[in-house]
Amino acid sequence: MARAEIGQRNEHILLLSTAPPNKRQKIFAAAVVVLLLVAMLLVAPFARNELEGTETLVLAYAAAALTTEFLTAALLLSLFAIQRSPAILVLAMAYVYSGLLAVPWAISFPGVLAQLGFSDAGQQTTAAIAAIRRIGCPLFLLTYALLRGSREVAPGELVPALIVGCIASVAATVVGVTWIIVENQDLLPRFTEDSGRITDLWMYVPGVALVLYALLVLLLGLFGRSVLDLWLTVVICALAIDLLLLSFISSGLRLSVGWWAGRLYSLTAASVVLMVLLAEAASLAARLARSMAAERRAHEARLVTLQAFSASIAHEINQPLASMVTNADAGLRWLARDRPDLDEAGAALARIARDGHRAGKVIEGIRATFSKGGQDHARLNLNLLIREMLDRYRDELRMAHVAVRTELDPNLPPVSVNRVQIEQVACNLVVNAIDAMRSVSGGQRVLLVRSAAPSGGEVLVSVGDSGTGLPPAYRDRLFEPFFTTKAGGLGVGLTVSHLILEAHRGRIWATENAPRGAIFHFTLPCDRDPGSSAEEAVT
Repeated sequence: MARAEIGQRNEHILLLSTAPPNKRQKIFAAAVVVLLLVAMLLVAPFARNELEGTETLVLAYAAAALTTEFLTAALLLSLFAIQRSPAILVLAMAYVYSGLLAVPWAISFPGVLAQLGFSDAGQQTTAAIAAIRRIGCPLFLLTYALLRGSREVAPGELVPALIVGCIASVAATVVGVTWIIVENQDLLPRFTEDSGRITDLWMYVPGVALVLYALLVLLLGLFGRSVLDLWLTVVICALAIDLLLLSFISSGLRLSVGWWAGRLYSLTAASVVLMVLLAEAASLAARLARSMAAERRAHEARLVTLQAFSASIAHEINQPLASMVTNADAGLRWLARDRPDLDEAGAALARIARDGHRAGKVIEGIRATFSKGGQDHARLNLNLLIREMLDRYRDELRMAHVAVRTELDPNLPPVSVNRVQIEQVACNLVVNAIDAMRSVSGGQRVLLVRSAAPSGGEVLVSVGDSGTGLPPAYRDRLFEPFFTTKAGGLGVGLTVSHLILEAHRGRIWATENAPRGAIFHFTLPCDRDPGSSAEEAVT
C-alpha cells in the first residue's frame, strides 16, 4: 500500500496541476505579465480611435476564441481523467462556458447580422451576454481555487459519465440563458446607449469582475500550489487588462483600438493555459521517450549481463571439466597397464578431485564478479599461483606439444586478491595461448609466463604464446562480450577477466610477440599491509 501511494505521488508530481512551479517558471510568468502591462500602456494613447467597418472581424474573433477555449477544455478534461480532481473539472467547464457564450455574443453583435442580411438582435442583447460571460468566468475560477486539494473522484465508469454530464449541463445553461435574453429584450438592463457607448449601469460589471480577479490573484498567485495556478494568475491578469481597456481606457467605445486590443488580450488569456498544457505535454512526452529508451537500454544491459553470466559459467566450468576428463583418461591408462601404476592413478584421481573443488570455486568467483557485494581477499604470492596453475595444465600442455618457460621475479611483492578469481584470469590466458598455438604447424610452440614488479605499486604478469598473433582489426574488440576469433568460442573469457581485474583495481591489455604470437599482460596493485593474512610461498 505504501509503495502504491508513493508511486501515485510520483506520477502526480509530473502533472501541471500538482507540480510546484520552479524559479525559472515564476520569472517567466512575471515577465509575461510585465509585457502585457507594457503593451497596455503603449495602446492607451490610441485606445479611443475608432476602427469603422471591422464588425465582420467579430465572427473571426469568436471562432478563434471558441476553438482555443475548447482545445484548452479538452486538454484539461484529459488531465481530469488522470488526476480526477473536481477542481480541474470545474476549470475545464469554465473554458467550455466561455467558449460557448462567445458564439451568441458574436452573432448578436450590432452590425454583424445586418451585414449577413438579417436584422440585429438588439443593442442590449450583446451587452447582457457579455456581462454574464465576464461575471460567470471568474466565478468558475473561484470555484476551482476553492476546490483545490479536495478529494478525488473515484476511478471507474463514473469519470466519463461525469464529464459528459457536466458538458451537457453547461451547454444547456448557455442555451437557456441565451434564449431568455433574446426573448426578453425589453426587460434587459440598459448597459449601452444607442451610440454604442456604455452606460453607468455597465460599470458594475467590470467592478464586480475586477474584485473577483483580485481575489483570484490572492488565492492563486500568493497561495498557488502548482504550475497551473501560476499560469492561471497570468490569465487573470490578461482578463483584468482586457476589462480596463474596454471599460475605462477606451471609455467603452465599441470597435475602437482599445476595444480590439481588449479582444486580443481576451484571446491571449484563452491561449495561455493551452500553450502551457501543450508545452508540458510535449515535455512529458520527451521525458517519457527518454525514460523508455533508458529502460530499454537497462533491459538490454541486463540481458547482456545474464548472457555473459551464463556463458561465463559454461566457459569457466569447461576448463576444470576438460582437465578432469584428461586426468580420468590418464588414470584409466595407468590402471589398464599389465602392471597398473597405482601411484600415477592415485595422482590422477587427486587432480580430478582438485578440479572438482575448483569448479565449485569458479562458480562462486563468477557470482562474486557480477554481484555488488564484497569479495573475500587474501594475501597471495602470484608466483605460487602461476606454478600451481601450470602444473594443473601439465598434461594438456604435453598433449598440445607446448614447451613452457617461466621468468618469475623471486622478489615479487604479494597482492591482496580473491584467489579463485585471479586464478581464473590466469587460466583463461593460458588456455587461450594453448588454443592459439594448436594451429601452428611449423616452428616451436612456446608458452612464456613472466612475473615482475616494474613499479613499486603494482605487480605485472605476462602470458605469451608463439601462435598466429592478433589481427590488428580485432585488437580493440578483444574484451567485448561475446567477441571471439575461435570457431567454437563463446567470447566471454577475456570479458570476465577484464571485469575481475577491474574489480581488483587492475588492468589487462594485449601486445604483439616477436617473432610471432601475442602477449597478454595484467597488473594488480601490491599489498603493503603487513597485518594481512599470508598465503605466500617462498619462490
